[in-house]
Amino acid sequence: MNPETHLSLHRLRSTELRERAAEFRTARTAGPTGTRRPVRSSPRALRTRLGWILVELGLRILPGRESLACRPPRTV
Repeated sequence: MNPETHLSLHRLRSTELRERAAEFRTARTAGPTGTRRPVRSSPRALRTRLGWILVELGLRILPGRESLACRPPRTV
């Protein structure tokens, strides 16, 4: 891949991640009536959220179903 293409894709992705982080911070501090207050999470809720993040990461790392081999490659 061309280095300039790779760099531009990296910049787009980092901008997208920064926007999502800002939205997440805003959603965490916004209360039901629009007042800003910190939201406290229980350890169990944090563990559940972390687990789903790890599942999402694992699904992104795995190759697509169409790229998986149906049978082992021939060695002859």
